[in-house]
Amino acid sequence: MSNQSVTPEVRAKVLTSVKDEGVSIETAAQTYNLHPDTIRKWLRLTADNTHTSSSELQRLRRENQVLKEIIGGISLEREIAKKNFSR
Repeated sequence: MSNQSVTPEVRAKVLTSVKDEGVSIETAAQTYNLHPDTIRKWLRLTADNTHTSSSELQRLRRENQVLKEIIGGISLEREIAKKNFSR
């Protein structure tokens, strides 16, 4: 898919998958048949100038997701322990 044939909707999907869902640039590029540098360019153009790279943001999002899963597991274990204790 050449850059000129990418619809705004597809571009938005690509950027959302990378920025919000933690999909790697390489995976998104393969999925949408784009060059990874094209996606990097789009990310730079939409950057909020916080001086945090897109790869750092991806890493932080993945780490945040892992931490949420850990906290969820601990919360579940506590609830189970409470129920077992109250019996």
